[in-house]
Amino acid sequence: MRHLILAAAASLAFAGPALAACPSDAAVEALSRAMLNNTPAQPLAGMTSLADGQCAQDKLVAIMVRHWGRPIGYKVGLTNPAAQQRFGVSHPVTGTIFEGTVMLRSGAEVPARFGAVPTVEADLMVRVRDEAINQARTHLDVLRNIDLVIPFIELPDLVLASGMDGPNLLGINVGARLGVVGEGIPVQVSEEFAARLASMTVTLASDQRELARAPGTALLGHPLNVIPWLAQDLASRGERLRVGEMISLGGFSPALPTEAGRTYTVTYDGLLAAPVSVSVRTR
Repeated sequence: MRHLILAAAASLAFAGPALAACPSDAAVEALSRAMLNNTPAQPLAGMTSLADGQCAQDKLVAIMVRHWGRPIGYKVGLTNPAAQQRFGVSHPVTGTIFEGTVMLRSGAEVPARFGAVPTVEADLMVRVRDEAINQARTHLDVLRNIDLVIPFIELPDLVLASGMDGPNLLGINVGARLGVVGEGIPVQVSEEFAARLASMTVTLASDQRELARAPGTALLGHPLNVIPWLAQDLASRGERLRVGEMISLGGFSPALPTEAGRTYTVTYDGLLAAPVSVSVRTR
């Protein structure tokens, strides 16, 4: 049984100096107002570490639950080296997703301007079946502790007009906002199902034009590798995955600007006998 590639050092991402540069409550309140008004914001000033970004995120999530509903899971961002290099971070990062993030079903229509800096991204989601997932270290261990693999179009809001870096990406909750959920696929606890997750091809298209294409291995070498990384990251902050929580595994495509009057479709070819897809329309 093949062991997962774990970024153990990532659990140290938030270690270091005290949170002296954590943004003030007033600064985070201003950021939340810009997000709710769909107005691009300026970066949170003075943050010097990912710990500061995490502190900002904690404050922001506490505000946004009043508008977007209770937290129902997590999203993992920067799950490939190119994205990490762009933000100057050597590992993934974690955000919180809300009830409102998973309310839309495939075929839904959303405003193209749903956020301050609205984007669309090919993603994939899973649902936690058992808290033993917090100790899972192999692909089969992970599969035993999730019950659904869910096609998912994420609609992130990148919020900032400029100045995005690692601390600010964490500070804006890794862009978590909306998403569109497809029909859940029951998990098969087998090496063959794990292999299909790795070998599948994921495409993002706008109407009939392909925008991006990636293999399953684009996410940390295998989509299931994301989950032990997330469990370790949460444990480093005294948190853990719970039964029923949803995990957005990361982007198979770049986060691309949304355009009005488009139908965006994400297709997973090779996961099942026939291709599986999820779509959203913009107005």
